[in-house]
Amino acid sequence: MTDKHSRPFSSQVVDSMERAPSRAMLHAVGFADADFAKPQIGIASTWAMVTPCNMHINKLAEDAARGVDGSGGKAVIFNTITISDGISMGTEGMKYSLVSREVIADSIETVVGCQGYDGVVAIGGCDKNMPGCMIALARLNRPAVFVYGGTILPGCHDSKKLDVVSVFEAVGARANNRIDDAELHAIESKAIPGPGSCGGMYTANTMASAIEALGMSLPGSSAQVAISRDKELDCERAGAQVLKLLDLDIKPRDIMTKPAFENAITVVIALGGSTNAVLHLLAMANACGVDLTLEDFTRVGQKVPMLADLKPSGKYSMAELVEIGGIQPMMKTLLAAGLLHGDCMTVTGKTLAENLAEAPDYPAGQDMIRPLDNPIKKDSHLVILKGNLAPAGAVAKITGKEGLSFTGTARVFDCEEDALKAILDGTVVKGDVIVIRYEGPKGGPGMREMLSPTSAVMGKGLGKEVALITDGRFSGGTHGFVVGHITPEAYAGGPLAIVRDGDTITIDAETHELSLHVADDEIGRRLAQWTQPAPRYTKGVLAKYAKLVSSASEGAVTDNGL
Repeated sequence: MTDKHSRPFSSQVVDSMERAPSRAMLHAVGFADADFAKPQIGIASTWAMVTPCNMHINKLAEDAARGVDGSGGKAVIFNTITISDGISMGTEGMKYSLVSREVIADSIETVVGCQGYDGVVAIGGCDKNMPGCMIALARLNRPAVFVYGGTILPGCHDSKKLDVVSVFEAVGARANNRIDDAELHAIESKAIPGPGSCGGMYTANTMASAIEALGMSLPGSSAQVAISRDKELDCERAGAQVLKLLDLDIKPRDIMTKPAFENAITVVIALGGSTNAVLHLLAMANACGVDLTLEDFTRVGQKVPMLADLKPSGKYSMAELVEIGGIQPMMKTLLAAGLLHGDCMTVTGKTLAENLAEAPDYPAGQDMIRPLDNPIKKDSHLVILKGNLAPAGAVAKITGKEGLSFTGTARVFDCEEDALKAILDGTVVKGDVIVIRYEGPKGGPGMREMLSPTSAVMGKGLGKEVALITDGRFSGGTHGFVVGHITPEAYAGGPLAIVRDGDTITIDAETHELSLHVADDEIGRRLAQWTQPAPRYTKGVLAKYAKLVSSASEGAVTDNGL
């Protein structure tokens, strides 16, 4: 571990007489003379006290550092940012959420590139942390392991398990006078009992599972409770494993191949995961130079069933999936059925098939993960739609419980806040298709998640009675008849911009179409009369993001045309 071949980057920073000033600086942060001959491993921590998802990650970073130091390396912990989707949801601040993915990726790349770390352990908790970390690891292409911060335990009220989505839906129930203020406060007070990421198969748990299936986490990392001995050991092992990857010369792009991304898509579908996985996997693949498109989600989705009865559309939490063995037994089943590429390399230094060879089976009698011959849905719940309202594609989350098609009357809003008000005050009624536009990557800017309006719809008891379409995104906690990521977005002159109140819209998951029932020549006339709104921000990070960001159908990345 002491020759320069295992220190391709740190040797440039600390070796030789000329690098004495660098060594002097590092002595001050705890380096001993012997440490300069060791590979330096950056521990990218997303710790912050802004959200329960990340409040414990400083301790996990110390566990990972202990694994590095105990295996002959020198760990250096550094921080990047996090924001909270759950706290900012439904506000102007939510526009910074997807932007934070790019800031996280840029900051990790910046620190590791500047400091000359030979490898990286990246630890993420909240939704954007994970793809942000993965984009950075792909760009850097140095031996690396991703660690998931772990899931939260459920809250409890009146013997009913709660999570953050319970609170959003309680707001809708209160607006409909189905509960009173005291009940709302009780749910609010008990839903989030401590550290960890939101507890259903929402975006954090979806992306953690996808990254494990991709091969960039150690087996089991995605299905562990945040505060647990298992998670501490996961971090220690990850720290040690980066040193092994250095010796084996295995880098992220050796692992993050097209077949590996197909494995990730397969697992996301089987778990009933978040629509955000489409956006994030496209962005991660872009960083790797892997040609992944919306059509790949359709192709894989045609043969992969949805197996998991997990929230938000199901009844179980991630913590309950942890109790029966996590995702490894399911992956073993998928592999045996020929639905996973078993020859993909992983961060263990072994193939996926080798990792799964000793995976246990689920306990008899469990009904959380269905068998392949009795799925919840025979094909993907993530349905890529096209049509005259989405020429470049849109993403629907349709489990089948909502039905497979919906035709209704457009009720149009130019921002999320106006839509939420109309849902809560009863303006939105049965048969409506709620249209929320100018919330795309450029138009928002930032492509906000629509958890507040979709939860209000559910809380008002309209989950099967109305649909919602948007060029924005959805939280992993969203369920109901919803379509997001509509491209081209309204701000870019997509057809969504010219929809009017009273137009008829059809969403069809079987034909994969999103249709505006307006004649082509009328659509053309409306588009000719349309003018682009003034940008909402002209300075600062949101303005920069709006100028650089690509379409949602390309992952909403900021370095595509550079």
